[in-house]
Order: sequence, then structure tokens, then C-alpha cells
Amino acid sequence: MSISMKDVQNQTLEESFKLTRVGVRNVKKPVDVRRPEKNVTLVVNFDLYVDLPAELKGSHMSRNLEVLSRVIDESVREPVSSLEDLGAKICKELLARHEYATCSEVNMSADYFLERGINGGSKSLERYVLTASAESRRNGQTKKCIGVEVIGMTACPCAMEAVLSLQGKERMAEGGDIAPSITHNQRNITTLSLEVPGDYQLEADELIQIVETSLSSPTHEILKRTDEAKIVLQAHSNPKFVEDVVRDILKVIVERFNDFPDDVKVRVKSESFESIHKHNAYAERDTIMGELRA
Repeated sequence: MSISMKDVQNQTLEESFKLTRVGVRNVKKPVDVRRPEKNVTLVVNFDLYVDLPAELKGSHMSRNLEVLSRVIDESVREPVSSLEDLGAKICKELLARHEYATCSEVNMSADYFLERGINGGSKSLERYVLTASAESRRNGQTKKCIGVEVIGMTACPCAMEAVLSLQGKERMAEGGDIAPSITHNQRNITTLSLEVPGDYQLEADELIQIVETSLSSPTHEILKRTDEAKIVLQAHSNPKFVEDVVRDILKVIVERFNDFPDDVKVRVKSESFESIHKHNAYAERDTIMGELRA
């Protein structure tokens, strides 16, 4: 016996409102990514959306999951070139399945590990977060972004200067180098997101390297006593505000990706978790390449 069910989502409304994002969140799937230098399997968290016109009661959300499952099944047979390209493909499929939508969006994040060590010392797999997104419009325009989240360390320049003043010491050591001094440290989380123009390929490892070298020091899971001392000395020889971290990253982005078009979006966020305050320090720049060049 067949049962007739009413399609509630397709009910029409009068004098209602358009919604910009309707969909599903926190869907986890394995994805095989094939890069020029290595292959990696990631457990990716997906958020998938389309817009919803004012006259339509609901979105067919099961279609989002059907699209995702089919595209992921294909990636098992043939690894994808990048998360952002995978997102662009999903976005186009979402528009094909949601005929009422004018735009679609996919946001992705995944844990990512790289082996790191201190000058021949102990090595460990360090955790980072990869982010990627894609957005497609019915007119055929698709935009892609890739990003990274890095945990590191900053050392406060302000407290360092105050300590030096109280101790009656000079800021500069012999030869003009900054003299390491006592200050308070902060665990820092910095994110960098960059739009990917056209068929250009960005390496997440390179973005991680840009962020890590812009901090006072990287951090590591495994550190012996000598390595701990090296990290502390490195950070105190390179004190930075969150403002310094963001600006140093932006400077490298402009220099390293000088062939990117002016309308490419760039976003950098840095947050230091204070050790002597109950608040955190934060800085951000949301911009485009043309503004940075200017």
C-alpha cells in the first residue's frame, strides 16, 4: 500500500522573507586529498547551505546530504586536488539540485598534522586546522578560499620594556640586538584565510609556515628541558603584540603572492590568551590585496 505524503517544504507563502542560508551543519566525512608532494586523508567537517526564496516554506535539506555523499564517494575512487576545489564542486551540485536557490555555500574544516622539531631535538606531530570554503551563484561565478589555524606563542613587548625600566637596564645589547628580558607569555591562536583566484593552487603548509614565523615562537607537544629553554629564549628575543603578528603576516602575503589580483580577499585574526590579565588581546584585518598594496 502506497502512502501519499504532503510535501510541506514546497508550500508557498505570502508576504514572507527570503533567507540567506538554509542547510545542514557539522556533517563529517573522510576525504582523500592528492597534492603534488603528498597524499593525505582528512576527516572533514562540512556545513552546506543554499538561500531560500521568500515564497517557499522550506528547503529540501536531504538533497544537501545526497550531494555530499555522492561527491565524497567519487573522491574515494579519485582523490580531490584540494578542499576548496571539492567545495566548488559541491556548490555547483547544490545549485543543480535546489532549482529555487540563487546561491550555495560550503564551509569545511579538518585537523591537520605536520612533523615539527627544535634544531635536531625531539620531533612530534603538531596539530593545525585547515579551513576551506566555496560559494557559487546561479550566474556561474564561484569563489574559493583556503585557510589555516595555528597555535603558537607571543611574548609581551610592553611588559618587557617595563621590566627593563624597573631594572635600570638598556633595551639594546652589544651589536644592536634586542636584549631578551623578562616578560609574560601568551598562548596565541592565529588564523589566515586567503581567497584562491582562478586555477591557482595554494599550499596549506606554506600558509602555516607564514603564520608560525610571524609569531614570537612556535609551540610543540614534546619538548625536553633544553628545547623548552630554546623556545623561551626565542620568544623573548622576538616579543610581539597581536597587532605585530597580523601586520607581519599581511606583509609576507603581499610579497609572496604579488601576482594575485587586487580583488582577492585576505583575512587575518590573532588572539593572545593573556597570562597576567583576565581578558585576551585580539587583532584582525579583513581586506583585499589591492588595499594592502596601496
